[in-house]
Amino acid sequence: MHAMSKDLWARLSTGLKVGAVAGLAALAGTAAIAPSPADAKGRFVFANESEYDTLDPHTVWDVGRVAVRLNLYDGLMRWQNNPPVLEHWLAESHTLSPDGGTYTFKLRKNAKFHDGTPVTAKDVVYSMERILALGKGAASQFKKVIEPGAAKALDAHTVEFKLKVPTQVFLWLTTEIHVVNSALVQKNEKDKDWGQAWLSKNVAGSGAFKLKQFDPAIGFVAERFPAHFKGWGAKYLDEIEFRAVKEVNTRVLGTIKGDFHGAGGYMTTDQLNKMKESGNVNILEEESMRIMLFFLHNQRAPLNDVNVRRAINYAFDYDGFNKNILGGLVQRNPTPVPGNLWGAPKDVGYSYDLDKAKAELAKAAAKIDRPLEIVFLSGFSQSEQAATLMQNGLQKVGIQSKVVGNPWPTVVDKVQKPDTAPDIVVYWISAYYADPHNWIGEMYHSGQWGTFKAASFYKNAKVDELLDKAMKSTVQAERAKHYEEAARIVTNDAAGVWIYNTKWYGPYRKEVKGISFSPIGSAQEMRTAWVE
Repeated sequence: MHAMSKDLWARLSTGLKVGAVAGLAALAGTAAIAPSPADAKGRFVFANESEYDTLDPHTVWDVGRVAVRLNLYDGLMRWQNNPPVLEHWLAESHTLSPDGGTYTFKLRKNAKFHDGTPVTAKDVVYSMERILALGKGAASQFKKVIEPGAAKALDAHTVEFKLKVPTQVFLWLTTEIHVVNSALVQKNEKDKDWGQAWLSKNVAGSGAFKLKQFDPAIGFVAERFPAHFKGWGAKYLDEIEFRAVKEVNTRVLGTIKGDFHGAGGYMTTDQLNKMKESGNVNILEEESMRIMLFFLHNQRAPLNDVNVRRAINYAFDYDGFNKNILGGLVQRNPTPVPGNLWGAPKDVGYSYDLDKAKAELAKAAAKIDRPLEIVFLSGFSQSEQAATLMQNGLQKVGIQSKVVGNPWPTVVDKVQKPDTAPDIVVYWISAYYADPHNWIGEMYHSGQWGTFKAASFYKNAKVDELLDKAMKSTVQAERAKHYEEAARIVTNDAAGVWIYNTKWYGPYRKEVKGISFSPIGSAQEMRTAWVE
Protein backbone atom coordinates (compact mmCIF):
# COMPACT_ATOMS: atom_id res chain seq x y z
CA MET A 1 0.00 0.00 0.00
CA HIS A 2 2.96 2.30 -0.60
CA ALA A 3 3.36 3.01 3.10
CA MET A 4 -0.02 4.71 3.25
CA SER A 5 -2.30 4.17 6.21
CA LYS A 6 -5.24 1.82 5.76
CA ASP A 7 -7.50 4.59 7.02
CA LEU A 8 -6.45 6.95 4.23
CA TRP A 9 -6.84 4.24 1.59
CA ALA A 10 -10.31 3.49 2.87
CA ARG A 11 -11.36 7.13 2.77
CA LEU A 12 -9.98 7.71 -0.69
CA SER A 13 -11.14 4.46 -2.27
CA THR A 14 -14.74 4.96 -1.18
CA GLY A 15 -14.92 8.40 -2.72
CA LEU A 16 -14.40 10.41 0.48
CA LYS A 17 -17.92 9.82 1.71
CA VAL A 18 -17.83 12.77 4.04
CA GLY A 19 -20.97 14.71 3.22
CA ALA A 20 -23.05 11.72 2.15
CA VAL A 21 -25.76 12.62 4.65
CA ALA A 22 -25.86 16.14 3.24
CA GLY A 23 -26.08 14.61 -0.23
CA LEU A 24 -29.13 12.57 0.73
CA ALA A 25 -30.76 15.65 2.15
CA ALA A 26 -30.03 17.54 -1.05
CA LEU A 27 -31.49 14.68 -3.07
CA ALA A 28 -34.72 14.95 -1.15
CA GLY A 29 -34.82 18.59 -2.12
CA THR A 30 -34.27 17.95 -5.82
CA ALA A 31 -36.85 15.18 -6.06
CA ALA A 32 -39.67 17.69 -5.71
CA ILE A 33 -38.70 19.53 -8.89
CA ALA A 34 -37.51 16.56 -10.95
CA PRO A 35 -39.80 15.36 -13.74
CA SER A 36 -42.08 12.42 -13.06
CA PRO A 37 -41.67 9.39 -15.35
CA ALA A 38 -44.73 10.46 -17.33
CA ASP A 39 -43.29 13.91 -17.94
CA ALA A 40 -39.78 12.70 -18.74
CA LYS A 41 -40.54 11.20 -22.16
CA GLY A 42 -39.24 14.15 -24.15
CA ARG A 43 -37.32 15.79 -21.32
CA PHE A 44 -33.72 15.27 -20.27
CA VAL A 45 -32.21 16.35 -16.93
CA PHE A 46 -28.45 16.37 -16.42
CA ALA A 47 -26.72 16.71 -13.04
CA ASN A 48 -23.49 18.63 -13.55
CA GLU A 49 -20.55 19.06 -11.19
CA SER A 50 -20.07 22.71 -12.10
CA GLU A 51 -22.27 25.76 -11.85
CA TYR A 52 -23.89 27.57 -14.78
CA ASP A 53 -23.22 31.07 -13.50
CA THR A 54 -23.35 32.78 -16.92
CA LEU A 55 -24.90 32.19 -20.33
CA ASP A 56 -22.47 34.47 -22.20
CA PRO A 57 -20.67 32.22 -24.73
CA HIS A 58 -17.76 34.64 -25.15
CA THR A 59 -16.70 35.01 -21.51
CA VAL A 60 -16.03 31.36 -20.62
CA TRP A 61 -14.10 28.57 -22.28
CA ASP A 62 -14.30 25.43 -20.22
CA VAL A 63 -15.92 22.01 -20.27
CA GLY A 64 -17.81 22.60 -17.03
CA ARG A 65 -20.20 25.02 -18.74
CA VAL A 66 -19.89 23.76 -22.32
CA ALA A 67 -23.55 22.66 -22.47
CA VAL A 68 -24.54 26.32 -22.89
CA ARG A 69 -22.30 26.81 -25.91
CA LEU A 70 -23.06 23.48 -27.59
CA ASN A 71 -26.85 23.59 -27.22
CA LEU A 72 -27.80 27.27 -27.31
CA TYR A 73 -25.23 28.54 -29.81
CA ASP A 74 -23.51 27.56 -33.06
CA GLY A 75 -20.02 28.26 -34.38
CA LEU A 76 -18.61 28.28 -37.89
CA MET A 77 -17.18 24.81 -37.33
CA ARG A 78 -17.79 22.08 -34.74
CA TRP A 79 -15.92 19.04 -33.48
CA GLN A 80 -17.94 15.84 -33.85
CA ASN A 81 -17.48 12.14 -33.11
CA ASN A 82 -14.53 10.21 -31.67
CA PRO A 83 -11.77 10.46 -32.80
CA PRO A 84 -12.77 14.13 -33.16
CA VAL A 85 -13.43 15.39 -36.68
CA LEU A 86 -13.83 19.09 -37.48
CA GLU A 87 -17.05 19.60 -39.44
CA HIS A 88 -18.55 22.65 -41.15
CA TRP A 89 -21.41 23.99 -39.02
CA LEU A 90 -22.79 27.49 -39.65
CA ALA A 91 -20.27 27.59 -42.47
CA GLU A 92 -21.02 25.34 -45.43
CA SER A 93 -17.47 25.66 -46.81
CA HIS A 94 -14.21 27.54 -46.40
CA THR A 95 -11.08 28.35 -48.38
CA LEU A 96 -7.53 29.25 -47.34
CA SER A 97 -5.30 31.63 -49.27
CA PRO A 98 -2.03 30.21 -50.70
CA ASP A 99 0.04 32.04 -48.07
CA GLY A 100 -2.07 30.52 -45.27
CA GLY A 101 -3.00 33.94 -43.91
CA THR A 102 -6.60 34.46 -45.04
CA TYR A 103 -9.59 32.24 -44.30
CA THR A 104 -12.88 32.80 -46.14
CA PHE A 105 -16.10 31.13 -45.01
CA LYS A 106 -19.37 30.72 -46.89
CA LEU A 107 -22.34 30.65 -44.52
CA ARG A 108 -25.40 28.44 -44.80
CA LYS A 109 -28.40 30.43 -46.01
CA ASN A 110 -30.94 28.46 -43.95
CA ALA A 111 -29.47 29.19 -40.51
CA LYS A 112 -31.68 31.32 -38.26
CA PHE A 113 -31.47 32.79 -34.80
CA HIS A 114 -34.07 31.84 -32.22
CA ASP A 115 -36.08 34.99 -33.03
CA GLY A 116 -36.31 33.90 -36.67
CA THR A 117 -33.84 36.38 -38.18
CA PRO A 118 -31.17 34.94 -40.49
CA VAL A 119 -27.57 34.37 -39.41
CA THR A 120 -25.42 36.65 -41.56
CA ALA A 121 -21.77 37.52 -42.04
CA LYS A 122 -22.18 40.74 -40.04
CA ASP A 123 -23.21 38.64 -37.02
CA VAL A 124 -20.02 36.59 -37.39
CA VAL A 125 -17.91 39.76 -37.61
CA TYR A 126 -19.65 41.27 -34.59
CA SER A 127 -19.08 38.05 -32.60
CA MET A 128 -15.37 38.05 -33.47
CA GLU A 129 -15.03 41.71 -32.49
CA ARG A 130 -16.94 41.09 -29.26
CA ILE A 131 -14.64 38.22 -28.26
CA LEU A 132 -11.54 40.35 -28.83
CA ALA A 133 -13.02 43.39 -27.06
CA LEU A 134 -14.12 41.50 -23.95
CA GLY A 135 -10.79 39.69 -23.67
CA LYS A 136 -12.30 36.68 -21.91
CA GLY A 137 -12.99 33.06 -22.74
CA ALA A 138 -11.10 32.05 -25.88
CA ALA A 139 -9.94 35.63 -26.54
CA SER A 140 -6.38 34.87 -25.38
CA GLN A 141 -6.04 32.44 -28.29
CA PHE A 142 -7.63 34.66 -30.92
CA LYS A 143 -5.52 37.66 -29.97
CA LYS A 144 -2.38 35.78 -30.95
CA VAL A 145 -3.51 35.37 -34.54
CA ILE A 146 -6.04 38.09 -35.41
CA GLU A 147 -6.40 41.82 -34.79
CA PRO A 148 -9.65 43.75 -34.20
CA GLY A 149 -11.05 44.83 -37.55
CA ALA A 150 -9.45 41.93 -39.43
CA ALA A 151 -12.77 40.15 -39.94
CA LYS A 152 -14.82 41.45 -42.88
CA ALA A 153 -18.30 40.68 -44.22
CA LEU A 154 -17.74 40.43 -47.98
CA ASP A 155 -21.46 39.93 -48.52
CA ALA A 156 -24.43 38.70 -46.49
CA HIS A 157 -23.13 35.12 -46.41
CA THR A 158 -19.36 35.46 -46.85
CA VAL A 159 -16.91 36.38 -44.10
CA GLU A 160 -13.15 36.82 -44.38
CA PHE A 161 -10.50 36.64 -41.65
CA LYS A 162 -7.01 38.07 -42.31
CA LEU A 163 -4.58 36.64 -39.75
CA LYS A 164 -1.53 38.27 -38.20
CA VAL A 165 0.43 35.09 -38.80
CA PRO A 166 -0.49 32.00 -40.84
CA THR A 167 -1.68 29.20 -38.53
CA GLN A 168 -3.97 26.24 -38.91
CA VAL A 169 -4.94 26.58 -35.24
CA PHE A 170 -7.29 29.40 -36.27
CA LEU A 171 -9.51 26.94 -38.11
CA TRP A 172 -9.88 24.90 -34.94
CA LEU A 173 -10.61 28.06 -32.95
CA THR A 174 -13.54 28.97 -35.20
CA THR A 175 -15.58 26.47 -33.17
CA GLU A 176 -15.37 29.09 -30.41
CA ILE A 177 -16.74 31.94 -32.51
CA HIS A 178 -20.19 31.32 -31.10
CA VAL A 179 -22.27 33.56 -33.31
CA VAL A 180 -24.63 35.93 -31.54
CA ASN A 181 -27.55 37.90 -32.98
CA SER A 182 -25.74 41.24 -33.31
CA ALA A 183 -28.89 43.36 -33.60
CA LEU A 184 -30.39 41.81 -30.47
CA VAL A 185 -27.21 42.15 -28.41
CA GLN A 186 -26.61 45.74 -29.53
CA LYS A 187 -30.18 46.57 -28.57
CA ASN A 188 -29.38 45.44 -25.03
CA GLU A 189 -25.96 47.06 -24.65
CA LYS A 190 -25.50 49.31 -21.63
CA ASP A 191 -22.62 51.74 -21.17
CA LYS A 192 -20.74 50.20 -24.11
CA ASP A 193 -20.52 46.81 -22.38
CA TRP A 194 -21.10 44.82 -25.60
CA GLY A 195 -24.31 43.55 -23.99
CA GLN A 196 -22.31 41.66 -21.39
CA ALA A 197 -24.71 42.20 -18.50
CA TRP A 198 -27.72 41.21 -20.58
CA LEU A 199 -26.09 38.24 -22.32
CA SER A 200 -24.96 36.74 -19.02
CA LYS A 201 -28.63 35.94 -18.31
CA ASN A 202 -30.15 35.79 -21.79
CA VAL A 203 -29.42 34.04 -25.08
CA ALA A 204 -28.99 35.48 -28.58
CA GLY A 205 -28.08 32.30 -30.40
CA SER A 206 -29.12 29.95 -33.15
CA GLY A 207 -28.48 26.65 -31.36
CA ALA A 208 -30.57 23.49 -31.49
CA PHE A 209 -32.26 24.52 -28.23
CA LYS A 210 -33.52 27.93 -27.12
CA LEU A 211 -33.55 29.22 -23.57
CA LYS A 212 -36.68 28.74 -21.51
CA GLN A 213 -35.49 29.37 -17.96
CA PHE A 214 -32.23 30.31 -16.23
CA ASP A 215 -31.15 30.60 -12.62
CA PRO A 216 -27.40 30.99 -12.03
CA ALA A 217 -27.78 29.18 -8.70
CA ILE A 218 -29.51 26.17 -10.29
CA GLY A 219 -28.90 25.91 -14.03
CA PHE A 220 -30.84 26.33 -17.24
CA VAL A 221 -33.81 24.84 -19.07
CA ALA A 222 -34.07 24.98 -22.87
CA GLU A 223 -36.64 23.80 -25.39
CA ARG A 224 -36.10 22.37 -28.85
CA PHE A 225 -35.68 24.90 -31.67
CA PRO A 226 -37.59 23.24 -34.55
CA ALA A 227 -36.06 25.52 -37.19
CA HIS A 228 -32.45 24.60 -36.43
CA PHE A 229 -30.54 24.34 -39.71
CA LYS A 230 -29.25 20.83 -38.95
CA GLY A 231 -32.76 19.44 -38.83
CA TRP A 232 -34.02 16.72 -36.53
CA GLY A 233 -34.25 12.95 -36.61
CA ALA A 234 -37.35 10.88 -35.97
CA LYS A 235 -36.68 11.00 -32.22
CA TYR A 236 -35.49 13.96 -30.19
CA LEU A 237 -35.73 15.80 -26.90
CA ASP A 238 -38.36 18.50 -26.46
CA GLU A 239 -36.65 19.99 -23.42
CA ILE A 240 -33.28 19.80 -21.70
CA GLU A 241 -32.27 20.87 -18.23
CA PHE A 242 -28.68 21.16 -17.04
CA ARG A 243 -28.62 21.47 -13.27
CA ALA A 244 -25.68 22.24 -10.97
CA VAL A 245 -25.45 19.44 -8.39
CA LYS A 246 -22.14 19.71 -6.53
CA GLU A 247 -22.51 16.78 -4.14
CA VAL A 248 -21.35 13.61 -5.89
CA ASN A 249 -23.54 11.32 -3.78
CA THR A 250 -26.57 13.33 -4.84
CA ARG A 251 -25.64 12.82 -8.48
CA VAL A 252 -25.14 9.08 -7.94
CA LEU A 253 -28.34 8.47 -6.00
CA GLY A 254 -30.36 10.85 -8.16
CA THR A 255 -29.35 9.04 -11.35
CA ILE A 256 -30.18 5.66 -9.83
CA LYS A 257 -33.55 6.90 -8.61
CA GLY A 258 -34.45 8.64 -11.87
CA ASP A 259 -34.37 12.26 -10.77
CA PHE A 260 -31.57 12.75 -13.33
CA HIS A 261 -31.19 11.11 -16.71
CA GLY A 262 -27.43 11.64 -16.77
CA ALA A 263 -24.60 12.94 -14.63
CA GLY A 264 -21.05 14.15 -14.98
CA GLY A 265 -18.60 11.25 -14.96
CA TYR A 266 -16.00 12.68 -12.56
CA MET A 267 -16.60 9.83 -10.13
CA THR A 268 -14.77 6.95 -8.54
CA THR A 269 -14.95 3.38 -9.79
CA ASP A 270 -17.11 2.43 -6.80
CA GLN A 271 -19.61 5.16 -7.58
CA LEU A 272 -19.83 4.25 -11.26
CA ASN A 273 -20.20 0.56 -10.39
CA LYS A 274 -22.93 1.37 -7.88
CA MET A 275 -24.98 3.03 -10.59
CA LYS A 276 -24.35 0.23 -13.07
CA GLU A 277 -25.29 -2.45 -10.55
CA SER A 278 -28.61 -0.70 -9.87
CA GLY A 279 -29.86 -2.03 -13.21
CA ASN A 280 -31.16 1.42 -14.17
CA VAL A 281 -27.99 3.02 -15.50
CA ASN A 282 -25.62 2.42 -18.40
CA ILE A 283 -22.01 3.52 -18.06
CA LEU A 284 -20.86 4.62 -21.50
CA GLU A 285 -17.14 4.30 -22.20
CA GLU A 286 -15.06 6.17 -24.78
CA GLU A 287 -11.39 6.93 -25.39
CA SER A 288 -10.70 10.51 -24.31
CA MET A 289 -8.03 13.20 -24.19
CA ARG A 290 -8.58 14.62 -20.71
CA ILE A 291 -5.52 14.82 -18.51
CA MET A 292 -5.51 15.32 -14.75
CA LEU A 293 -2.69 17.33 -13.23
CA PHE A 294 -1.55 19.58 -10.42
CA PHE A 295 -0.60 23.12 -11.38
CA LEU A 296 2.37 24.37 -9.33
CA HIS A 297 2.81 28.14 -8.90
CA ASN A 298 6.24 28.53 -10.50
CA GLN A 299 6.60 32.21 -9.53
CA ARG A 300 5.91 31.95 -5.80
CA ALA A 301 8.43 30.81 -3.20
CA PRO A 302 9.20 28.07 -2.40
CA LEU A 303 7.73 26.65 -5.61
CA ASN A 304 9.94 28.92 -7.70
CA ASP A 305 12.75 26.46 -6.85
CA VAL A 306 12.94 23.65 -9.42
CA ASN A 307 14.21 21.19 -6.81
CA VAL A 308 11.15 21.80 -4.64
CA ARG A 309 8.91 21.21 -7.65
CA ARG A 310 10.76 18.00 -8.51
CA ALA A 311 10.39 16.84 -4.91
CA ILE A 312 6.63 17.38 -5.16
CA ASN A 313 6.57 15.32 -8.37
CA TYR A 314 8.33 12.44 -6.66
CA ALA A 315 6.04 12.67 -3.61
CA PHE A 316 2.79 11.82 -5.40
CA ASP A 317 1.73 8.15 -5.49
CA TYR A 318 0.72 7.78 -9.13
CA ASP A 319 0.07 4.03 -9.08
CA GLY A 320 -1.76 4.32 -5.78
CA PHE A 321 -4.11 6.87 -7.30
CA ASN A 322 -4.49 5.50 -10.82
CA LYS A 323 -4.60 1.79 -10.02
CA ASN A 324 -5.82 1.47 -6.44
CA ILE A 325 -8.19 4.40 -6.05
CA LEU A 326 -9.42 4.64 -9.64
CA GLY A 327 -9.27 0.90 -10.30
CA GLY A 328 -6.97 1.13 -13.31
CA LEU A 329 -9.57 2.92 -15.44
CA VAL A 330 -7.07 5.62 -16.39
CA GLN A 331 -3.70 5.69 -18.13
CA ARG A 332 -0.58 7.17 -16.54
CA ASN A 333 0.25 10.38 -18.45
CA PRO A 334 3.64 11.72 -17.32
CA THR A 335 3.90 14.81 -19.55
CA PRO A 336 1.77 17.86 -20.51
CA VAL A 337 0.59 16.22 -23.77
CA PRO A 338 -1.93 13.34 -23.86
CA GLY A 339 -0.02 10.13 -24.52
CA ASN A 340 -2.42 9.09 -27.29
CA LEU A 341 -1.74 12.26 -29.30
CA TRP A 342 1.16 13.07 -31.60
CA GLY A 343 3.73 15.39 -30.03
CA ALA A 344 3.91 13.49 -26.72
CA PRO A 345 7.43 12.30 -25.74
CA LYS A 346 7.70 8.73 -24.45
CA ASP A 347 11.01 8.96 -22.57
CA VAL A 348 10.36 11.35 -19.66
CA GLY A 349 8.30 11.50 -16.49
CA TYR A 350 8.37 11.10 -12.72
CA SER A 351 7.54 8.14 -10.49
CA TYR A 352 6.60 7.87 -6.83
CA ASP A 353 9.92 7.83 -4.96
CA LEU A 354 10.13 9.39 -1.51
CA ASP A 355 13.92 8.98 -1.34
CA LYS A 356 14.33 10.99 -4.56
CA ALA A 357 11.89 13.57 -3.20
CA LYS A 358 13.99 14.02 -0.07
CA ALA A 359 17.16 14.22 -2.15
CA GLU A 360 15.67 17.02 -4.26
CA LEU A 361 14.65 18.91 -1.12
CA ALA A 362 18.20 18.59 0.19
CA LYS A 363 19.43 20.34 -2.97
CA ALA A 364 16.80 23.08 -2.83
CA ALA A 365 17.93 26.64 -2.10
CA ALA A 366 14.42 27.71 -1.05
CA LYS A 367 13.29 27.22 2.52
CA ILE A 368 9.78 25.83 3.01
CA ASP A 369 8.66 27.84 6.03
CA ARG A 370 4.88 27.68 5.61
CA PRO A 371 2.16 25.15 4.76
CA LEU A 372 1.49 24.91 1.03
CA GLU A 373 -2.11 25.41 -0.05
CA ILE A 374 -3.57 22.60 -2.17
CA VAL A 375 -6.88 23.53 -3.80
CA PHE A 376 -9.33 20.97 -5.19
CA LEU A 377 -12.64 21.44 -7.02
CA SER A 378 -15.65 21.21 -4.72
CA GLY A 379 -18.06 18.52 -5.89
CA PHE A 380 -15.41 16.65 -7.87
CA SER A 381 -14.51 13.67 -5.69
CA GLN A 382 -11.45 12.66 -7.71
CA SER A 383 -10.08 16.18 -7.30
CA GLU A 384 -10.41 15.95 -3.52
CA GLN A 385 -8.93 12.46 -3.48
CA ALA A 386 -5.88 13.59 -5.44
CA ALA A 387 -5.37 16.61 -3.17
CA THR A 388 -5.57 14.43 -0.06
CA LEU A 389 -3.12 11.92 -1.53
CA MET A 390 -0.72 14.72 -2.43
CA GLN A 391 -0.94 16.08 1.11
CA ASN A 392 -0.09 12.62 2.44
CA GLY A 393 2.99 12.32 0.22
CA LEU A 394 4.23 15.80 1.06
CA GLN A 395 3.91 15.10 4.76
CA LYS A 396 6.12 12.01 4.37
CA VAL A 397 8.96 14.15 3.03
CA GLY A 398 8.53 16.90 5.61
CA ILE A 399 6.39 19.40 3.69
CA GLN A 400 3.31 20.67 5.50
CA SER A 401 0.19 21.57 3.52
CA LYS A 402 -3.49 22.40 3.85
CA VAL A 403 -6.24 21.12 1.55
CA VAL A 404 -9.00 23.56 0.54
CA GLY A 405 -12.05 23.06 -1.70
CA ASN A 406 -13.34 25.78 -4.04
CA PRO A 407 -16.15 25.75 -6.64
CA TRP A 408 -15.00 25.57 -10.27
CA PRO A 409 -15.87 29.21 -11.19
CA THR A 410 -13.95 30.41 -8.11
CA VAL A 411 -10.91 28.36 -9.08
CA VAL A 412 -11.04 29.72 -12.65
CA ASP A 413 -11.10 33.30 -11.33
CA LYS A 414 -8.29 32.72 -8.82
CA VAL A 415 -5.80 31.04 -11.14
CA GLN A 416 -5.78 33.86 -13.68
CA LYS A 417 -3.74 36.14 -11.41
CA PRO A 418 -0.35 35.35 -9.84
CA ASP A 419 -1.29 36.94 -6.53
CA THR A 420 -4.54 34.95 -6.10
CA ALA A 421 -3.55 31.62 -7.67
CA PRO A 422 -3.04 28.80 -5.13
CA ASP A 423 0.34 27.18 -4.54
CA ILE A 424 -1.01 23.91 -5.90
CA VAL A 425 -4.33 23.30 -7.64
CA VAL A 426 -5.64 20.07 -9.14
CA TYR A 427 -7.98 19.90 -12.10
CA TRP A 428 -8.41 18.55 -15.59
CA ILE A 429 -7.47 19.92 -18.99
CA SER A 430 -9.92 18.62 -21.55
CA ALA A 431 -9.77 18.69 -25.33
CA TYR A 432 -11.03 21.96 -26.79
CA TYR A 433 -9.36 21.07 -30.09
CA ALA A 434 -7.24 18.07 -31.08
CA ASP A 435 -3.78 19.62 -31.21
CA PRO A 436 -0.91 19.56 -28.64
CA HIS A 437 -1.20 23.34 -28.36
CA ASN A 438 -4.51 22.76 -26.52
CA TRP A 439 -2.45 21.35 -23.66
CA ILE A 440 1.24 22.30 -23.53
CA GLY A 441 0.88 25.48 -25.57
CA GLU A 442 -1.91 26.97 -23.52
CA MET A 443 -0.53 25.78 -20.19
CA TYR A 444 3.17 26.61 -20.49
CA HIS A 445 3.72 29.41 -23.02
CA SER A 446 4.40 32.54 -20.96
CA GLY A 447 2.13 34.51 -23.28
CA GLN A 448 -0.79 32.57 -21.82
CA TRP A 449 -0.49 34.10 -18.34
CA GLY A 450 -3.87 35.42 -17.28
CA THR A 451 -5.84 32.41 -18.55
CA PHE A 452 -7.14 29.56 -16.42
CA LYS A 453 -5.00 26.99 -18.25
CA ALA A 454 -1.75 28.80 -17.43
CA ALA A 455 -2.16 28.53 -13.67
CA SER A 456 1.49 27.47 -13.19
CA PHE A 457 2.82 30.87 -14.36
CA TYR A 458 5.73 29.04 -15.95
CA LYS A 459 8.27 30.89 -18.10
CA ASN A 460 11.08 29.47 -20.18
CA ALA A 461 12.35 31.34 -23.25
CA LYS A 462 13.35 28.12 -25.04
CA VAL A 463 9.92 26.60 -24.50
CA ASP A 464 8.24 29.79 -25.78
CA GLU A 465 10.43 29.63 -28.89
CA LEU A 466 9.59 25.98 -29.58
CA LEU A 467 5.86 26.54 -29.06
CA ASP A 468 5.90 29.56 -31.36
CA LYS A 469 7.61 27.51 -34.07
CA ALA A 470 5.02 24.77 -33.67
CA MET A 471 2.19 27.27 -34.04
CA LYS A 472 3.60 28.79 -37.23
CA SER A 473 4.47 25.55 -38.99
CA THR A 474 1.93 23.72 -41.17
CA VAL A 475 3.98 20.49 -41.35
CA GLN A 476 2.81 18.07 -38.64
CA ALA A 477 6.13 16.19 -38.45
CA GLU A 478 7.94 19.47 -37.69
CA ARG A 479 5.30 20.53 -35.21
CA ALA A 480 5.48 17.16 -33.41
CA LYS A 481 9.26 17.54 -33.02
CA HIS A 482 8.87 21.02 -31.50
CA TYR A 483 6.14 19.88 -29.10
CA GLU A 484 8.13 16.84 -27.98
CA GLU A 485 11.20 18.93 -27.21
CA ALA A 486 9.13 21.53 -25.36
CA ALA A 487 7.39 18.81 -23.33
CA ARG A 488 10.75 17.33 -22.28
CA ILE A 489 11.94 20.73 -21.02
CA VAL A 490 8.69 21.49 -19.18
CA THR A 491 8.73 18.04 -17.58
CA ASN A 492 12.38 18.36 -16.55
CA ASP A 493 11.54 21.76 -15.05
CA ALA A 494 8.73 20.07 -13.09
CA ALA A 495 6.38 22.92 -14.03
CA GLY A 496 3.44 20.77 -12.90
CA VAL A 497 2.55 17.28 -11.73
CA TRP A 498 0.92 15.23 -14.50
CA ILE A 499 -1.18 12.29 -13.34
CA TYR A 500 -3.30 10.57 -15.98
CA ASN A 501 -5.10 10.54 -19.29
CA THR A 502 -8.47 8.89 -19.05
CA LYS A 503 -11.27 7.21 -20.82
CA TRP A 504 -14.64 8.91 -20.54
CA TYR A 505 -17.23 7.12 -18.41
CA GLY A 506 -20.66 8.69 -18.75
CA PRO A 507 -23.53 7.49 -16.53
CA TYR A 508 -26.94 7.68 -18.23
CA ARG A 509 -30.31 6.17 -17.44
CA LYS A 510 -31.05 3.17 -19.67
CA GLU A 511 -33.97 4.96 -21.29
CA VAL A 512 -31.59 7.62 -22.68
CA LYS A 513 -30.54 6.95 -26.27
CA GLY A 514 -28.55 8.73 -28.97
CA ILE A 515 -25.78 10.18 -26.80
CA SER A 516 -22.97 11.32 -29.11
CA PHE A 517 -19.52 11.59 -27.52
CA SER A 518 -16.61 13.69 -28.70
CA PRO A 519 -13.50 14.43 -26.60
CA ILE A 520 -14.30 18.07 -27.34
CA GLY A 521 -17.54 18.65 -25.44
CA SER A 522 -17.76 15.42 -23.43
CA ALA A 523 -21.16 14.35 -24.83
CA GLN A 524 -23.04 17.45 -23.67
CA GLU A 525 -24.46 18.29 -27.09
CA MET A 526 -28.03 16.94 -26.90
CA ARG A 527 -29.29 17.43 -30.48
CA THR A 528 -29.10 13.69 -31.30
CA ALA A 529 -30.39 12.30 -28.00
CA TRP A 530 -33.83 11.15 -26.91
CA VAL A 531 -35.56 9.44 -23.97
CA GLU A 532 -37.59 6.30 -24.63
